Amino acid sequence: MIGLDPGLRKTGWGIVDFDGIAISYVGCGIISPPVSADMSRRLAFLHESLLRVLKKWQPESAAIEETFVNKNAASTLKLGQARGVVMLTPALVGLAVAEYHNRVVKLSVVGTGRAAKQQIHVMVKHLLPGANPESEDEADALAIAICHAHHSGSNIEALGAGAHK
Repeated sequence: MIGLDPGLRKTGWGIVDFDGIAISYVGCGIISPPVSADMSRRLAFLHESLLRVLKKWQPESAAIEETFVNKNAASTLKLGQARGVVMLTPALVGLAVAEYHNRVVKLSVVGTGRAAKQQIHVMVKHLLPGANPESEDEADALAIAICHAHHSGSNIEALGAGAHK
């Protein structure tokens, strides 16, 4: 399972294995499109890089956090474009893509829907021995993957995770 934390500057990805009982760490990383490139090149870089990650690790499913709308409309629009690429790329290789509200992710990992970024980072390292995410983006992506594992299988539709095929 791959969790994806989309961003135009940094997109975090985190992969876990889930056998129905235990979750284990597989890998994580960051995709950083060149900030000096125009928007179309940055989005293409994001797509091509994520495609390489998917081909290398071959996860069985994908999950992404629902986007919140911030006060800056231009930033929200740019994030939406990156998010579209991050949702589309796994779908193009045949993966179902689930979406989770950030409170559901936080609740799954920390036990409260109002957890701070630092709490998520600490709990990801605790829940996934061997994982040492170097950035919040990687920790968030792993948290999304953990949440997806908790809600995977037959529970996705029942919990309203919004899986798309």
